Amino acid sequence: MNVLFFLFVGVVAGWLAGVLVKGGGFGLIGDLVVGIIGALIGGLLFGGLGGLIGGGLLGSIVVATLGAILLLVVLRVLKRA
Repeated sequence: MNVLFFLFVGVVAGWLAGVLVKGGGFGLIGDLVVGIIGALIGGLLFGGLGGLIGGGLLGSIVVATLGAILLLVVLRVLKRA
């Protein structure tokens, strides 16, 4: 069950980040990859703020989306360089 939860959060976070940063998603697999990497980044950066952001599904999606947005912004900057 945890794997399905993680995959669901990854897809939703990747899709949201793609929409917010680029203006469109990357397809199911692309959104999943961006979301999972974003969840790892968000977990590392916001791990100490767990009580402030909240737990559960919504908190996980927020943290993963913020991490995915950060990932996409960094990738965009590196691509321009």
